[in-house]
Amino acid sequence: MTILFYGDPHKKFSHLKDAVAKQKPEHVVILGDLELERSIREELASFFESGIGVWYILGNHDTTTGEQLDWLLEDYPEGNLGTRTVTISSDGTKLTLGGLGGVYRGKVWFPRSEEPPKFHTRAEYLEKLAHHARWRKGLPLRQRDTIFPEDHQILSAMRCDILVTHEAPSSHVNGTVELDQLAADMHARLLVHGHMHDSYVGMTSTGIPVRGLDGCELLSVNAAEFQKLASCSNAST
Repeated sequence: MTILFYGDPHKKFSHLKDAVAKQKPEHVVILGDLELERSIREELASFFESGIGVWYILGNHDTTTGEQLDWLLEDYPEGNLGTRTVTISSDGTKLTLGGLGGVYRGKVWFPRSEEPPKFHTRAEYLEKLAHHARWRKGLPLRQRDTIFPEDHQILSAMRCDILVTHEAPSSHVNGTVELDQLAADMHARLLVHGHMHDSYVGMTSTGIPVRGLDGCELLSVNAAEFQKLASCSNAST
C-alpha cells in the first residue's frame, strides 16, 4: 500500500496528478490549503474514477468564500480527515490516519501566546456571538477552519499511526508543543504537516518523528517506508 501526501496545493494540482499517474498510489492525502476553483470531485476526477482513496484536511485558505468551502465539505465530506481517524488497508497492511485541520487563532486559542483559550468549544463561541455575525446560522465563515481545544480533546481519545495536521508541532520554529502532546496522546508514530511551506525532517519534544512538507511537495510512503520513518520514535505504542 502506498500513500501519497501532498503539501499545500494553493490551486496547483498538476504535480500531484503527474505523480499519481506514475506511482499509482492507493491513497492520496492533501494537507490543507487546496484553494479549490471547482469541486474536489471535478478537480481530482481521475482519482475517483480509478478508485484511489482521497483524503484532506482544511487549511487556513479553504474558507475564503462559502463556495470554496462547499467544494470540499459539501462535495466530498467523507474525505475530510479533520478531527477523526480512518483505517486504510491493502494487501494485508493496515494504517490508521488521524487528522487535525485548520489553524490556531487568537480570537479562540493561540497556544504560543501562553494565554488560556478564550473559548474551549464551538458551542461556547456561539453563545457569545450575535446572530447577525453568524454564517448559515453557525460559526462565521472565517472560523470554520479554526482549531478549538475541544478538537484536541476529541482526538486525544483516539489512536493513529500517522497524524496529519496543517499546523506544525514544536519541531518547527513556529510550531507548538500542544501538537506534540496530541500526537503522543494518540500514540502516533509519525506526524506529517503542511502550512509552513518548509520541507524538513524533525521530531517532537515527545520523540515522534515529523515530516514537514513544502507547498506542492510530495511524500510517498509505503509500509516499509513508514517503518523507516517511524523507527526512531520514542513514543509508546
